[in-house]
Amino acid sequence: MTDNGLRDWYLRYGAALNAHEFDRMDEFINDRVLLNGEPGTRDDVVTVLKGIADAVPDIHWEFQELLFDRDRIAVRAVNTGTPAKEWLGVPPSGASFEIVEYAIYEVRDGRFAQMTNLHDSAEMRRQLTA
Repeated sequence: MTDNGLRDWYLRYGAALNAHEFDRMDEFINDRVLLNGEPGTRDDVVTVLKGIADAVPDIHWEFQELLFDRDRIAVRAVNTGTPAKEWLGVPPSGASFEIVEYAIYEVRDGRFAQMTNLHDSAEMRRQLTA
């Protein structure tokens, strides 16, 4: 895939995330995938995403920086939302969060083969309990 093709593909993935179209993840994620360096499956990813969207119905990923290097993608995103259910051990209070997430992906055969995400969950908890 060219950089432009990979960019378009990734933005379609992002649109599916933000629309909570998790049933479309087979378009984007291999059956087996390395998740933060550990073996996992697409179903593992979908389970996590559904759990997030269930607890934070307005979760939104805003992609602010994208970098493409052959089959690798680096992303800086801002994640926002307001939990409607207990999440990360914090009961819902009407408080919202805004955190930066860094993600690195490897794409093989048109789907993610490796997915690594990093964000400051302590900062997220701080915002939700402030």
